[in-house]
Amino acid sequence: MTRRWRWRVVLATVIGLATGVLAAAARPPKFAYQRVTLPNGLVAILHQDRSTPIVNIQLWYHVGSKDERPGRTGFAHFFEHLMFKGSRNVEPEQHTSIIASVGGQANAYTTEDTTVFWQTVPSQYLPLALWMEADRLATLRIDQDTFVREREVVKEERRMRIENQPYGRLNEIIYEQAFTTHPYRHPVIGSMDDLNAATLEDVRDFYATYYVPSNVTVVIAGDFDVAEAEGLVRQYLGRVPKAERAVPRDIPREPAQKAEKRVVVAENVPLPAVVVAHHITYDGHPDAYPLHIAAKVLSDGQSSRIYQRLVYQSGLALTAFGQANLIEHPNLFYAAAIVNPGQSPEAVEKALIAELDRIKAEGVSPRELQRSKNQFARDYILGRETVQQKATHLAHAEVLHADITTADGEFDIFQNITQADVKRVAGTYFTPQSRVVIHIMPKGGLQ
Repeated sequence: MTRRWRWRVVLATVIGLATGVLAAAARPPKFAYQRVTLPNGLVAILHQDRSTPIVNIQLWYHVGSKDERPGRTGFAHFFEHLMFKGSRNVEPEQHTSIIASVGGQANAYTTEDTTVFWQTVPSQYLPLALWMEADRLATLRIDQDTFVREREVVKEERRMRIENQPYGRLNEIIYEQAFTTHPYRHPVIGSMDDLNAATLEDVRDFYATYYVPSNVTVVIAGDFDVAEAEGLVRQYLGRVPKAERAVPRDIPREPAQKAEKRVVVAENVPLPAVVVAHHITYDGHPDAYPLHIAAKVLSDGQSSRIYQRLVYQSGLALTAFGQANLIEHPNLFYAAAIVNPGQSPEAVEKALIAELDRIKAEGVSPRELQRSKNQFARDYILGRETVQQKATHLAHAEVLHADITTADGEFDIFQNITQADVKRVAGTYFTPQSRVVIHIMPKGGLQ
């Protein structure tokens, strides 16, 4: 996409946002890519983009917190850290320093479903990046001293991000109450007890099970010759031995909730919080797309229905927010609010449920629907500007949808959603029997 054409697309989107009509020309070109499966099971996706002399390389390991056993939570995130602690030919922390020394960037992240390692480098350093990724995939160092030291780092991260933050445990509380069986009930970072109980042998077994070529998708986007890039992938990553056993996928399914669940939790918070959650479907299911629209109308930002009703109009809440967490397995939509001093959790709960009932009864207006579509189109276009964003789109479609064509196909799906679709999915999922109501109260009562 040329810069001039790209800005025409953006201008068309802005005009669409202003008029309520999205121009057809706003649709970006479809991805051109080559998909290759190596003999060891690794999948490579190559997307050429000659606009700038850089490449982005992403390795998506199809393992996240949902793959962890009870009592051994936090391993996927822990391993994200360990992958930077050295391999046969690369010293601890040297991976990122080498990438930085050639003018590149590197980082990683862990979710419920995946662990992703990425780097962006000048094009001529593609062989170097692939060699280092192959080296740590095949020969990662895991010794007792590194294990103990990095476990303390992860524990401190948990303290800073969760335990020492106001409402830092909110997400944990929601999921441990809403799920009974599926491992989505525990947080990506793991519990302090499980981190303390982890052993070096546990970690080595996790590596041997999930850090294997058949569980990896590598996506390369940027300025390269496709044939040369495929040759490099085969030369470096293709030499990593094939796993001797299949990656286990025996993840327990969450049983259907048959009646409303109500919970009161005492927590170190300054003000009460109220959460209303519903079990929903998974990313890529046909119902997921209207649910995205419903969530945007209900809870996305200060113009959303929930924020307007609870904060601006009634003054019941200090703030209100929510999301449809659509990921690989069925998950949750939830709406939450922090109760204003002088107001009651019961009144906030009633108002939250009323907004969910209203979208079931009335659906969304034509203006709300069109605005949501326009916002999606804007985000879709601007979210594919860089080679890293393009690689992420392709990897997400390949790994989480198991269908790379959805990297392009979702644009048209969103643009074809109707008011009836949104009303239907709201009626399907926002039911009393699927509802979880949580009141989070300050320990010792209000101060």
